[in-house]
Amino acid sequence: MTREKITSRTNPLIVRMKKLKSKRSARREEGVFLCEGPKMLREAVKWNADIEVVLCTEGAELPPLGEQVRVVEVPGDLLAAAADTETPQGVVFLCRGKNPAFDGDVDWGRLLVLDGVQDPGNLGTVWRTADAFGADGLVLTPGCADPWNPKTLRATMGAVFRLPVYECGLERLAEWLKEREIPLYATALREDTCDLREVELTRAAVVIGSEGRGVSDEALALCEKTVKIPMTERCESLNAAVAASVVLWEMSGKHL
Repeated sequence: MTREKITSRTNPLIVRMKKLKSKRSARREEGVFLCEGPKMLREAVKWNADIEVVLCTEGAELPPLGEQVRVVEVPGDLLAAAADTETPQGVVFLCRGKNPAFDGDVDWGRLLVLDGVQDPGNLGTVWRTADAFGADGLVLTPGCADPWNPKTLRATMGAVFRLPVYECGLERLAEWLKEREIPLYATALREDTCDLREVELTRAAVVIGSEGRGVSDEALALCEKTVKIPMTERCESLNAAVAASVVLWEMSGKHL
């Protein structure tokens, strides 16, 4: 595996990586996202991700990469400049991602919908959990964190390479679900609220609201009914990622 060498901070690759790290618009324009760490790189290779370039420090051990992957060796300070973490683990790389815009060309039965979840760490944790519990899909409504944010990607622990995530407006999603006779529920309290354990979720979509305001009025208006996670009376709510984990566990049923 041939390695190029770069030592200048003004090298176009370093400049580009720093831009992709910090700007959502750049990631969307190029269709590329930045990941880091040897574990994430191994996951990317294992799941046949479209790896474009790998930046590494001298002596870093890399998994077998295709001939089309550009490998560049840099000093530690240059790697740190490109990385998103304070203490990078010797590897930063770029992957080409699938356009997250929802085109409706999927065959789903169990999906989770995130409504305005803005924390990248929470989004990544939900993504990882959805993959672990075998959800068919994860949909982000407008206002959610960027799925290609480096913090989101780290929290997925490799699920980014296994479970595609889509972005879609609530009305379009509700219409798509209705055409397929898939009920849409939301985790919220109102007169029609049912215990989560009493609802058939093997073919359903469930909305999880944001950390601050919960499920939006727009989403509630489109939902067939609401569900609640049973908990002690002294506890009012759960973190979005925790609530999603409980819902996903119930949705998994006998599928695992």
